[in-house]
Amino acid sequence: MNPLQGWTLEPNRVRKTGQVLRRPECILAERNASLWVADSRGGVMHIAPSGEQRLLLPADASVGGKEGAEGTGEAGDELLYGSLPNGLAFDAEGNLVIANIGTDRVEFLSRSGESRVLCDQIEGRPMGKVNFVLRDRKERLWITVSTRANPWSEAICSTLADGYIALLDDKGLRIVADGLAFTNEIRFDAKEEFLYVAETTAKRVSRFPVRIDGSLGPREIYGPSQLGAGLVDGITFDAYGNLWCAMIFADRLVAITPEGDLLTLFEDGDQEATARFEAAFATGTVVPMDVMGACGGSIAPCLTSITFGGADLQTVYLGSLKGESISTFASPVAGLPMVHW
Repeated sequence: MNPLQGWTLEPNRVRKTGQVLRRPECILAERNASLWVADSRGGVMHIAPSGEQRLLLPADASVGGKEGAEGTGEAGDELLYGSLPNGLAFDAEGNLVIANIGTDRVEFLSRSGESRVLCDQIEGRPMGKVNFVLRDRKERLWITVSTRANPWSEAICSTLADGYIALLDDKGLRIVADGLAFTNEIRFDAKEEFLYVAETTAKRVSRFPVRIDGSLGPREIYGPSQLGAGLVDGITFDAYGNLWCAMIFADRLVAITPEGDLLTLFEDGDQEATARFEAAFATGTVVPMDVMGACGGSIAPCLTSITFGGADLQTVYLGSLKGESISTFASPVAGLPMVHW
């Protein structure tokens, strides 16, 4: 029986870890209980098993850019401008690969602070809003670019699909799928036979067969064609085969079962703010930043991602845009081990 069937998260089960975090959008967990968390000051926050925190910033100021926001000073600028580490991955040596949605680059950051740009152009053009990066068992890097629009908030509408997936391997960097609706997190299944992608502004998950040479087969919708209130952001598999999905702007946590059914695990958003967001999104025009900014609940405000960790991979960590700490809880099922595990 599916361990998630009939299971919901009760708020009193949620604990907090970390403090004074800035835009903890993505989280990586290690076997030793260390956490590595994206931070809008231009680097990554390391939370040791003891709870001690250390902000790791690039030693080279040209990589990662200026700390903090570089926008107009208006509310929400820190979510849009400056160096904004977003998706994170470990390379084979345990150093960090950063998808920086602020600098529009994929960046390398060693645990000692050495840094360099891995890629910032594709086909002779700027990459666009680099969102996420994922390493596979063949040591290839899969990169999502949400949109060519700048800032990325101009792409939060239902009528634009200019995102893509790129592959970086020994043949270089190339686009392997294009025309996606705000390409967000990507994941492989246990056998790395399919690549799953959150198409944020289409409110759905799609998947592609992965060929030996890294090219992708035809896209197909995975699970329901619409996942309900909010926009799908982060996704991750558990060991049973459920695909957990973070629904930003509604702060819903849902899961697509192997049979394609949708389970709701919790809902924590501000219902009135979510209703205003949904109404604005339904018009097909760009959702105003103040409408997006009003969304968010109390558990993981503006929920973005799900990470499994702990010795048994049954501890869940929730990423968010507006949280200052990380919400964590015990899962009834272990996560699917990532390639670095």
